[in-house]
Amino acid sequence: MRVIFGMVSLVVVLAVVGLMAKKQLVATRSAVPALAVPAGEGAPTLKVNPEATVKAQSQQIQQQYKQALESAMQQPRPAPEDLDKP
Repeated sequence: MRVIFGMVSLVVVLAVVGLMAKKQLVATRSAVPALAVPAGEGAPTLKVNPEATVKAQSQQIQQQYKQALESAMQQPRPAPEDLDKP
């Protein structure tokens, strides 16, 4: 009797976990809205095609970030003030 109860419990738990996993998979397949990036002060605004796929949007953001980083690296560094002066 104990073995039968254990097997039935195991099947019920497995069914519940399967249903929860199915709900999660269905939720991830729904349409993803266009990526909206809030622009802060001094932060460059990212231009992303809202009709592009998530992968394409990610690649656009990575490319724009890389360009912004390279342009920041090209700017001359400000000269430090003389530290010898008291």
